[in-house]
Amino acid sequence: MSLLTWIILFSLLGGVLSVLAAGTLLLLPEPWRLRALPHLVSFAIGALLGAAFLALMPHALAAPGVDFHKFGLAVLLGLLGFFVLEKLVLWRHCHTADCEAHAPEDPHRHQAAGMLILIGDGIHNMVDGVLIAAAFLTDVHLGVVTALAVAAHEIPQEVGDFAILLHSGFSRTRALAFNVLSSLTTIIGALAAYAGLAGLHQILPYVLSVAASSFIYIAVADLIPGLHRRPHVRDTVAQIALIGLGVLLIYTVHSTLH
Repeated sequence: MSLLTWIILFSLLGGVLSVLAAGTLLLLPEPWRLRALPHLVSFAIGALLGAAFLALMPHALAAPGVDFHKFGLAVLLGLLGFFVLEKLVLWRHCHTADCEAHAPEDPHRHQAAGMLILIGDGIHNMVDGVLIAAAFLTDVHLGVVTALAVAAHEIPQEVGDFAILLHSGFSRTRALAFNVLSSLTTIIGALAAYAGLAGLHQILPYVLSVAASSFIYIAVADLIPGLHRRPHVRDTVAQIALIGLGVLLIYTVHSTLH
């Protein structure tokens, strides 16, 4: 199978298939869905952090000729860049219907909030596509791990996004259709990166550093604060166990593929 085929297939996994999986969760009774969502978020945190620290960063640092100081600077600039994107309400990850970034109190603005989240999702998915393609251009196995981490965090995000779109007046069918269209930007970003980065292997380690900073930022700034709203011991134990399971999945897949 060609490298481009790998990139397209796993971009679909990280984008369209994640949307469809999230749409399937909408078929569950709401109490079940509300109970499952925090567990999915915890698992996604582990997958993102595992991919960043156990796969992306080691591969980037192992590349010949990498300047460690430039690598550290790229990670730092990536974190600050995603902070700015979030300030512009283009990167916010919503996992509930009352997300403060996309669900304004004014009911007349609900429709605008729905469109805003679709625009933000499109931009975010395009960047995910770039990161998946950069990982595959470095190593096919790294690409698989990166796509799995993307899919892990996209599913709970898309569930939250669906809730906001429904709250904004979208029907379930329309919300699913618009989310699928938004997810297709993952493939657009992947193809653009494949065309632009294929002959630029010297900058791939720094692109991977941005991928790592993306995963770290999403896990630490967006997802972990939500876990602190469930401080009970039983919830905390479950969160730690599922975070560990996410890390273990990435570690096992990465070790097995290598």
